[in-house]
Amino acid sequence: MIEISESGKTLDARGLFCPSPVMQTNVELSKMQIGEILTVLADDPAAEDDIANWARRLGHEVVKMEKNGNEIRFEIKKVK
Repeated sequence: MIEISESGKTLDARGLFCPSPVMQTNVELSKMQIGEILTVLADDPAAEDDIANWARRLGHEVVKMEKNGNEIRFEIKKVK
């Protein structure tokens, strides 16, 4: 589910398992402008490494990553 607010887009990938969170993050970030930030919510344990590594590999910036119990929240800035 995608939610758009004044602070940007939020992708809710909770309940999805690898590779879906990464694939959906890729799709949503590709629709955004350079400099915009996508917030991704995930609860798949593999998402912590998968999304962070994917973003860095493509040259995007992981501005923030927080864990709260099983939930992981990423803020990814589109760089290119």
